[in-house]
Amino acid sequence: MIIVTKIGVTEDEVDQIRERVESAGLRTHISRGETHTIIGCIGEEDRLRRLPLLSLPGVESVHPVMKPFKLASREFSAGPSRVPMGDVEVGGDELVVIAGPCSVEGDDMLRATAHAVAAVGARGLRGGAFKPRTSPYAFNGMGTRGLEILARARAESGLPIITEVMDTRHVEEVAGHADVLQVGARNMQNFALLTEVGRVHRPVLLKRGMSSTIRDLLLAAEYVMKQGNMKVILCERGIRTFETATRNTFDLAAIPVLKRETHLPVIADPSHAGGRRDLVAPLAFAAIAAGADGLMVEVHPTPDEALSDGDQSLDFQTFGDFMNRLRPFAAAAERTLAEGAPRPVRAAV
Repeated sequence: MIIVTKIGVTEDEVDQIRERVESAGLRTHISRGETHTIIGCIGEEDRLRRLPLLSLPGVESVHPVMKPFKLASREFSAGPSRVPMGDVEVGGDELVVIAGPCSVEGDDMLRATAHAVAAVGARGLRGGAFKPRTSPYAFNGMGTRGLEILARARAESGLPIITEVMDTRHVEEVAGHADVLQVGARNMQNFALLTEVGRVHRPVLLKRGMSSTIRDLLLAAEYVMKQGNMKVILCERGIRTFETATRNTFDLAAIPVLKRETHLPVIADPSHAGGRRDLVAPLAFAAIAAGADGLMVEVHPTPDEALSDGDQSLDFQTFGDFMNRLRPFAAAAERTLAEGAPRPVRAAV
């Protein structure tokens, strides 16, 4: 249930409303817009129906949230949410590009990649320290050493780092190094992991599962948000269908549907969606036109020698050209795109 306040509501009136709701055993969440404040009520709504909420000073209206995902629903927020990622916000006017290799393969390659992508406007550095692979014999990442390499690359380049966490046992360790915790497609419905990353209150990038519906994705986000962590970024990365021409089928319609259903920012991963480097640019352009708040792109110094996902990775020159080609699309969508100015050195998390 949500309570919409009157224009000009005072802080004392908001506090009084919250106290009344919390006295009934529910939790509250405040979202402030330009004119109204929305008070989200989390818990057993039947308890609220017995309270004369409309008679409280400052209350304009009371509405039930009928969707199964309460905290993630569009109605629960006074406007689109912006999630901090280092010194930038995902979900604002800027089209945020996150770039880097599928896997951290070594210190030199990651440092070179960080500087190369930062120089042309990337705002975040991706790279997997722990990697889920279909085959148990494939390269599974460098683990703790990979996290340390990511942290050094951040200190040099100034880029916040985004890396995947695969196991509840690793959440604290990954959170101690990363700016954003990624929950990958294979773990989207790992509810124990979602609950744990919600507890650490680090921003979470949640990828849609390859066989998951939009409703499934939003309910997965709800698991994170139910722990009090509202800093969730959704990622459309393609789904599995009967089509074999591409690695996955890019569900372009999911982006505007999510923008309608939720206040959370939505980014696209054209690298995994197509599975081929020649498809990255056209899928990215389509995602921007559909309303995506950002992109996640795989970049590697020498893609043909990459230990994972080389076929879908761009080299430095191609990524620079790609960023230049993005600019007119970003402008048409009324978005800005970073110019790649030198960044200050940032301390480790």
